[in-house]
Amino acid sequence: MFVVLLKFSSNKEQASQFMEGHKEWINRGFNDDVFLVVGSLQPNLGGGIVAHNTSLEGLQRRVNDDPFVAESVVTAEIIEIAASRADGRLEFLLG
Repeated sequence: MFVVLLKFSSNKEQASQFMEGHKEWINRGFNDDVFLVVGSLQPNLGGGIVAHNTSLEGLQRRVNDDPFVAESVVTAEIIEIAASRADGRLEFLLG
């Protein structure tokens, strides 16, 4: 399981220019059964994603395809979590 932090960079003002592509990229992540949760980092710091069903390398490629990343609107940090325990509703994340 992974957490992706997409933090706004100095090009934040260009976000609206690439928003449609970013939303399409998010939809692909859900359609491919990789993204579980997507939301905003508060207060207005960027976005966060919980992802699974992928390798670190595959997720890095996917993140690099985000127009926000490609156009330096955000910087991306991927954190891998080796889950060893979960609430029953999330046991599918244990592998």
